[in-house]
Amino acid sequence: MDPRLCHISQIKGISMQRILFLVIIVILTPSGYSAQEPASWAGEELLFETFSIAGVDPMTGESGVAVTTRRPCVGNGVPWVRAGVGAVATQASTRVAYGEQLLTMIAEGEDPAEALKSALSGDSLAHRRQVALISIDGKSAQHTGSATNPWTGHRSGNNYVAQGNGLVGAEVLAAVSASFESTARSGRHLGDRLIEALYAGQLAGGDQRKGRIQSAALRVADPRPGFSRRPDGVTTFISVCEGDTPVSELRRIYDNVSETLGYRMLQKFDGEDIRQLKILLEALGFLNLKTNATEEENLFYDDTMVQAVDKFRLSRGLAVYPRSPAGLVDEETVENLWLAIDEIGKGEEIRSLVRDIARVRR
Repeated sequence: MDPRLCHISQIKGISMQRILFLVIIVILTPSGYSAQEPASWAGEELLFETFSIAGVDPMTGESGVAVTTRRPCVGNGVPWVRAGVGAVATQASTRVAYGEQLLTMIAEGEDPAEALKSALSGDSLAHRRQVALISIDGKSAQHTGSATNPWTGHRSGNNYVAQGNGLVGAEVLAAVSASFESTARSGRHLGDRLIEALYAGQLAGGDQRKGRIQSAALRVADPRPGFSRRPDGVTTFISVCEGDTPVSELRRIYDNVSETLGYRMLQKFDGEDIRQLKILLEALGFLNLKTNATEEENLFYDDTMVQAVDKFRLSRGLAVYPRSPAGLVDEETVENLWLAIDEIGKGEEIRSLVRDIARVRR
């Protein structure tokens, strides 16, 4: 089977000791058919009216690109990275070949400005291109063609280049730049900073078009040993091929996969459903309730409850830690609890006990 181009994936490398996470959603097409791409990509040239930021982190050696547009699957055309080398964003009338070409040129020691000048010199459509590149040492170059859609332009600063076309105005790139500069020396991962900068540009107005498919993407590469399982050193590739809020989706996926503090609510659960769970587990012999327990104690999901639930799940052939979260009570667990209660002939008795607990009290 040939993988289609539209996919969402992310590889996370936090330390040599941490397990690397890989999230991939790939739409497969039957063998014998060529890989499909968005219908709007017809013809030789891709058109991405868009804004992007490419940056490097000299402390970690990471290089990355974040981009969004009102066309589908921007991650397949605009962002290019190479571990230990740098990053390229090629957009407007997009020549995807510039990605690998420019990265190879700077990998061979060519100055980014000279590399870009050389690449564009033989390009008859240079006036329609928007291209930016940055090397791992922070040297950069940008080109905005005279025929790119307004508002169009670019700006740069320490360790980043920002560029866009078809935008509401210069304020978009100003916001992107201000955000990225504000997180310098913050200790945050490059991908995290790039998404935040992209979001700042979106809040400032972003792409001026309305009512079109939107997409966003993030690519990051890291040359450090143990931070990527891929031979090319790519640690992060999130491509949101289409969605109403693709930049927010980039953030959600990044935070969820990296398990960044704040991505979910943390709490010790309490409530009447836990009292009901205790009644069922005690009836099945997996829990001994304290005879002197306070009303409040009966409502808490504590370590004793977690152990009892895991013992019950194991008895029913359900996955337990580490295959599932410790103390997992999902729909399947609840269904099995009631089946087990019925199997021992206590269904009517236990339902009578919990009936008064599980009711509306308002």
